[in-house]
Amino acid sequence: MGNTDSAVPTQNRAICAVVLAGGQGKRMKSDLPKPMFEVLDTPMLDWVLDACSQSGISDVCVVTGFNHGVIEAHLDGRCETVLQSERRGTGHAVMMTRKWLSRFPESDVLILNGDAPFIDCETILGALWQHRHKGNAVTVITASIDNPDGYGRILRSENGISGIIEDRDASPEQRKITEINSGAYWFDTKQLLYALDRIKSNNSQGEYYLTDSVFILLSAGFRADAYISANSNVVLGANDRKGLLLLNNTARFDIINRMMDEGVEFICTDGVTIGKNVCVGAGTKILQGVILKGKTEIGENCVVGPNCIIENCKIGSGVVLNSVQAYDSEVERGARIGPFVQLRPGSRIGAGVKIGNFVEIKNSTIGEDTSVSHLTYVGDSDVGCGVNFGCGVATANYDGENKYRTTIGNDAFIGCNTNLIAPVRIGNAAYTAAGSTITKDVPDGALAIERGEARVIHDYGTKRLKARIVKRTGKQ
Repeated sequence: MGNTDSAVPTQNRAICAVVLAGGQGKRMKSDLPKPMFEVLDTPMLDWVLDACSQSGISDVCVVTGFNHGVIEAHLDGRCETVLQSERRGTGHAVMMTRKWLSRFPESDVLILNGDAPFIDCETILGALWQHRHKGNAVTVITASIDNPDGYGRILRSENGISGIIEDRDASPEQRKITEINSGAYWFDTKQLLYALDRIKSNNSQGEYYLTDSVFILLSAGFRADAYISANSNVVLGANDRKGLLLLNNTARFDIINRMMDEGVEFICTDGVTIGKNVCVGAGTKILQGVILKGKTEIGENCVVGPNCIIENCKIGSGVVLNSVQAYDSEVERGARIGPFVQLRPGSRIGAGVKIGNFVEIKNSTIGEDTSVSHLTYVGDSDVGCGVNFGCGVATANYDGENKYRTTIGNDAFIGCNTNLIAPVRIGNAAYTAAGSTITKDVPDGALAIERGEARVIHDYGTKRLKARIVKRTGKQ
């Protein structure tokens, strides 16, 4: 195995990558290209492209095929694409990149599969080091697994490898080999182009196999070798929904195990899904049913769950989240939120804030030590510190055409069932009386009462509800 701690020989030599993403995935029973199926809410193709980026490979060409417009729209110009209009094997797919590869004659090219998401930076760079250190024309990335059934076996020689034998063609002795082909390779680009010109389709499928390039290069006197990845998951892909579930579970528990090593506590992993770009601080406890997505960051010594969905949020240390859905928002240290709370995009919750059951916050800033206890909607608002919201408060921020902001000063007290009709400002230490509909600014320290005059109409209920009462009680 290679050593990434030492300098890579000829390290100034260019590197590029070709990602094969033309898979149709018929057994998925979907019109979606196979590399676009998601593992932990991220398309498999993006896992592969992220590994290229982390390895310092900026020149990438993606080979598309079935329903190619979906992949091209998803990439949105992030890297170049070429179309494999006919599905004629992996070698044929790489042939489609000849013109693109000719732009990098003095380079090494990495070939990856767009539906094998667990390729990693350490494997890529380790294989590159070995590839250059030994002067290989091709270096096959391999893994050693307990059950190699169905995979191509690596045949080793004294000077590297002598070939790759498919499972169906292997002898009983060869089937005992546990080192298998991952389908990923480093090639000297010139030697790859040499091999592509000589691959034949004289097989039962009439396809061009990239594995044949190993035999071609060996026959021409070039050197071939294999790099055994420490990450046996590099060989995993998905051909159907069961395989996709296996990938998701593999990724899920890899992340959970890594986080436990980093000091994160899990009481139970039922329903817990954590994305690959999520960061969680030591001492934080993750409960059942928690889904952490996107670029979420959670601080130390928090309690998250049960039943939370947190996406693209920054959560400070010591925060408690109970049955919270939060999107594109920030929560500062020591806040306590839930149960049954939604933080919609653009919300910022200050330190020590308490948000209770059935509250929705949207595009608003809530100052430190404010309490929004229950049954309240705060939208497009700037709320100061130490504010108290009574039950049933709502900001009316939208008039059907435009949205307006509400401003509430420090230490204000918003009475139960207050409606704040934006744009409106409630001053510092101001009160609103319960049941008020506030349409005008309230000065600092003032009390605002805005209610209609009460009218009592005697015997109205007796007459209106008489038939209903008789039906219920049987009495006139």
